[in-house]
Amino acid sequence: MENKSDNPNSIRKIIHVDMDAFYASVEQLDHPEWRGKPLVVGGNEARGVVAAASYEARKFGIHSAMSSALAAKKCPQLIFARPRFERYREISLQIREIFYEYTDLVEPLSLDEAFLDVTENKAGLKSAILIARQIRAKIKEKTGLNASAGISYNKFLAKTASDLNKPNGQAVILPEEAEAFLEKLPIGKFFGIGKVTAEKMQKLGIHTGKDLKEYSLQFLTKKFGKSGLHYFNIVRGIHLSQVQPHRVRKSLSAENTFEKDLITVTEMEDNLRPIFEELIRRIEKSGIKGRTVTLKLKYSDFSQQTRSRTLDQYPEPENIWEIGKDLLNQEAVPKPVRLLGLGISNLNITEEQEHFGEQLRIPFERE
Repeated sequence: MENKSDNPNSIRKIIHVDMDAFYASVEQLDHPEWRGKPLVVGGNEARGVVAAASYEARKFGIHSAMSSALAAKKCPQLIFARPRFERYREISLQIREIFYEYTDLVEPLSLDEAFLDVTENKAGLKSAILIARQIRAKIKEKTGLNASAGISYNKFLAKTASDLNKPNGQAVILPEEAEAFLEKLPIGKFFGIGKVTAEKMQKLGIHTGKDLKEYSLQFLTKKFGKSGLHYFNIVRGIHLSQVQPHRVRKSLSAENTFEKDLITVTEMEDNLRPIFEELIRRIEKSGIKGRTVTLKLKYSDFSQQTRSRTLDQYPEPENIWEIGKDLLNQEAVPKPVRLLGLGISNLNITEEQEHFGEQLRIPFERE
């Protein structure tokens, strides 16, 4: 199928489909007695991390990556469901089959979300809004689950739009509306701008897209490095990344940049723990494993070091934490640390599996 999106000057039609509270919704679908009740998927009450929370649980302030113990305190009647990734993959494949009825240009981000380029589509429809509506209806009919969608002319805006009318809704950002919409958007709502960067921007007086737009490319590059060009472009509605249907992920990681450099090993261990928990959340969300564990250190002078260990078998989550600590302590840390990261590679996925949706979210720096 010819891909008009190969021409960067053509206006593309991109849909971002995102299942609503996917893991939790699957559990409520399969267990009618849990419907309408606060539920999380993840570790048990005594230990572990929340991988997904139902909308009923979210009303109590519970969210993914929260410790299970804290979630239980917020909601004593909370239901804990163990993850069933084979079941999630089964439904994900059903959803992906619906996507391929319309286009082969499908970029899976995780089991529960994907980008679709429908500029040219198998249904011969001109309206991406209509295609998104049909896809959501077919998902509901085939699986019993709700999906939300965002429609725009690039991936960044489609991703942003899919959050506007959740759950079970869709929104469109038209080319002529994009800049005005982005000018009003709070800076913390920009996809890919994490908490630390948002706080840094706010200290500079950047609270909305309009504020961000007032700064030059030179200024943003000086303050935010290579990301400065990205921020300069996205606030103007420019994002040229194409839908990539055949990406094979080589690694999975989480990392954090700190406001103040870390000096002692104790500080580093304390700050590595939430990074590890985020990594486990992503591992659980994807259902993938990796035999190599890598610790990443970026120092105050921006130099970088990685330390890795490869195992004969795929380690369990608790083993990844012990390996991460061992890597941190295997030799002296020579300089203050401004960034820590923890990741896995040598993954248990193939190109074929990747194509059918076992990919994770678009990687971006966790802050």
